[in-house]
Amino acid sequence: MEMKKYKFWFCTGSQDLYGDECLAKVAEHSQKIVEALNNSKKLPFEVVWKPTLITNELIRKTFNEANTDDTCAGVITWMHTFSPAKSWILGLQEYRKPLLHFHTQFNEEIPYDTIDMDFMNENQSAHGDREYGHIVSRMRMERKVVVGHWSDPVVVEKIANWMRTAVGVCESSHIRVMRIADNMRNVAVTEGDKVEAQIKFGWEVDAYPVNEITEAVKAVSVSDTNALVDEYYSKYNILLEGRDPEEFKRHVAVQAQIELGFERFLKEKNYHAIVTHFGDLGQLQQLPGLAIQRLMEKGYGFGAEGDWKVAAMVRLMKVMTANMKDAKGTSMMEDYTYNLIKGKEGILQSHMLEVCPSMADGEISIKCNPLSMGDREDPARLVFTSKEGSGIATSLIDLGNRFRLIINDVDCKKVEKPMPKLPVATNFWCPRPDFYTGAEAWILAGGAHHTAFTYDLTAEQMEDFAAMMGIEAVRIDKNTNINDFKKELMLGEVFYR
Repeated sequence: MEMKKYKFWFCTGSQDLYGDECLAKVAEHSQKIVEALNNSKKLPFEVVWKPTLITNELIRKTFNEANTDDTCAGVITWMHTFSPAKSWILGLQEYRKPLLHFHTQFNEEIPYDTIDMDFMNENQSAHGDREYGHIVSRMRMERKVVVGHWSDPVVVEKIANWMRTAVGVCESSHIRVMRIADNMRNVAVTEGDKVEAQIKFGWEVDAYPVNEITEAVKAVSVSDTNALVDEYYSKYNILLEGRDPEEFKRHVAVQAQIELGFERFLKEKNYHAIVTHFGDLGQLQQLPGLAIQRLMEKGYGFGAEGDWKVAAMVRLMKVMTANMKDAKGTSMMEDYTYNLIKGKEGILQSHMLEVCPSMADGEISIKCNPLSMGDREDPARLVFTSKEGSGIATSLIDLGNRFRLIINDVDCKKVEKPMPKLPVATNFWCPRPDFYTGAEAWILAGGAHHTAFTYDLTAEQMEDFAAMMGIEAVRIDKNTNINDFKKELMLGEVFYR
């Protein structure tokens, strides 16, 4: 994935009431905090120290410079001493990027033996941050508040998580989704207001005729196709299952040609996500399966049956988890069928073909099997089971007057028995707080059957994203009960209408 080398500005507030010596210590302290944050190796992006802000003019100038700096993904603010909040009004009014209020202080412990009024006047974040926090709240500005000492690993982790969300917000305005054909006929939840999505999220959602991208597929040379097929055969387990080896390889080559053609077309037109629809394949020989799986693994978003909202959300999650150490995977998923045996409840997740191999646990195989959908030859696809662990399933829906982001904490498990006749990649999870409550809450909220799923982000990060975008978010987690959840949905109807 090609992304900017984003940075975050660290802006410290103070005033000149206590003289130059105090201001020198303020600058020294904030520089040490920035240095420690960068040296922690826990932050995904660099923090850049900025000179202490003590005047309305400098505050306004700094925030506007942050707006125009393409590499600045957000500003972290901290009031070392008392900083009169009216000085921040103009700067905050004109600021347009994610904002974090870091409520910390330089010293971790009160210096009981030496503390005097000079120390109290200089180290009064408990005082200054409340003044600053008041004006941000009065101005109804969305911001993240992180409380705790800057050396605490838990605190640093909270900043790191916010950084990934902030970069997602910045990159959201650059997401472009290519629609190959239209949405599946008569399906409601995959549709939505594309103009409003561009206003809210910055997403450009454009349609292209199927055969225009087919021409790009046909233009891929035999040598390039064969080279990619060789890569497939060296990387994945080949499951012939009685098929003729040469015939099997020809089917795999079709997907290799589609992958190369699609990727070149996406790069040429500068798109970051794609949707297909089995009902309109034009001159394509197969429904894209293995090809789409590989594109998702490279960072592209995908949505099936024209589901552009899921495609954009998958891309957004890929951006937010880029370069994450020990990432477990992100993909489009679909609710298929339930296991309702008491004590073993769960939802089998899959799709016809398109599940991202970043989620695979163990061996990944290639299969070629018939597919009634699409009326084309048997498509090749990657088959695997997904990792165990916790994750989040999200559904962005259009309610007609607003968007709602539904977020469900889920626990991914291994299925009890093998499924040898199922020729698709799968995941099996149980929603929190339990299957019955989770499924009921999801349906009450209007959640779709397609989801953007990830092991690597938290529900809090997605709630922060929704808040920064000014849309409704509802969370289904271990604390959910249906009565309170219904009341939350009712309040949303009032607040967001």
